[in-house]
Amino acid sequence: MSTPPPPAWPPPHRRAAASPQADGDAELNGFAPASLLVGLLCLPPLGIVLAVVALVQISRKGERGRPLALAGLAVSLVTTAAALFTVAQAAGPLFERLDALEQYESVAGELTVPEELQAGDCFNVPGGDLLDEDPLFYRIDCAEVHQGEVTSSTLLGQPAFPGGRKVKRSAAEACWRAQDAYAMDTWALPPYADMFYFAPSRDSWADGDRHLLCAIGTTEVEHRGSLRRDAGMLRPDQAAYLGAANEAELARSGAPDEDLDEALPAYREWARSVERALAREAGVLREASARPELAEAAGARLKEVEASRAEWQRAGGAVRPDGFREAWERAARVLTVTAERNLRGAYGLATTVPDWLEERPGPEGPAEPEEAPGADPEADPDSPPQPEPARRRTSGDTVRQGV
Repeated sequence: MSTPPPPAWPPPHRRAAASPQADGDAELNGFAPASLLVGLLCLPPLGIVLAVVALVQISRKGERGRPLALAGLAVSLVTTAAALFTVAQAAGPLFERLDALEQYESVAGELTVPEELQAGDCFNVPGGDLLDEDPLFYRIDCAEVHQGEVTSSTLLGQPAFPGGRKVKRSAAEACWRAQDAYAMDTWALPPYADMFYFAPSRDSWADGDRHLLCAIGTTEVEHRGSLRRDAGMLRPDQAAYLGAANEAELARSGAPDEDLDEALPAYREWARSVERALAREAGVLREASARPELAEAAGARLKEVEASRAEWQRAGGAVRPDGFREAWERAARVLTVTAERNLRGAYGLATTVPDWLEERPGPEGPAEPEEAPGADPEADPDSPPQPEPARRRTSGDTVRQGV
């Protein structure tokens, strides 16, 4: 008996293979060129999506356009990254401004452009930050709490930007003169009062900005009331003495920026300017010495001023830096706070010695000339002036500045 053969199993079913097509016969995927065009001209993120879709379809359907899709993907990624970077750079300052809006809204006063502020105006700034390079000014009645009081609002006359260092020095000198004329009795200013100025930068100068705003800052306390005490608010003799004394002090504080050993001629010229200022002060003191109520105090101060003047004359003729320095020290040593305080008392002026004079050397101690005001060996000479507060200078203390 024979066993029937097992039934034959049919071969496994096989799908008919697609007939190979040449690249030129395959259909071009439409998303591939679209991704490149969109990435270049429209929305880079959409270009990324289109490129990914094109690559998936090309792989599945065997279509053409892979190089275009890859190029579209690369272009879209780069363009998207560049756009995100640009937005981030632009959004930073905007977000800072938005974050500060609440602070700005809380500032008391009326928002005013600095060019509209005049001598005698009082103002506030956001956060009380007078060191801000670009503050907003809110004008307010001086009887209210305020952070600044304008002493002068002028225009600088140079046709070309003279450089950051020169602008800073000339602005500081102009604003010290303005403050001396606005609040002549410098000893009467409160200890928290600083001189500030806001000068043009190189960029704003190129846009036609020549405005110089000088102010007394009082940000450390809630200050009310004006600090103005100009010649119209003083007796003629008081104004005459303070005008001469302030001019002499301003001259003494104007040492050249350079080192004495390297710029002796400039220092000699400075010494001659100090001597001339002291000569004017001596003339006022001689007239005061003829008045019985001022004779003793004015006579004592006159002796000191004449002695100091003689030393400045020697400094003006010095042939060596050491000789200049010795005369400079002697000139500073002979001027005492005691004689100045007694004379001020005789004139009926403030007699409380201010903080910036407490370190002035007396006749028993040598005077050490300090660094010239505003000198900064590390500073870029062409950099724009930056805001910087200062007490009143005596013989070279640092001066202040705004932008």
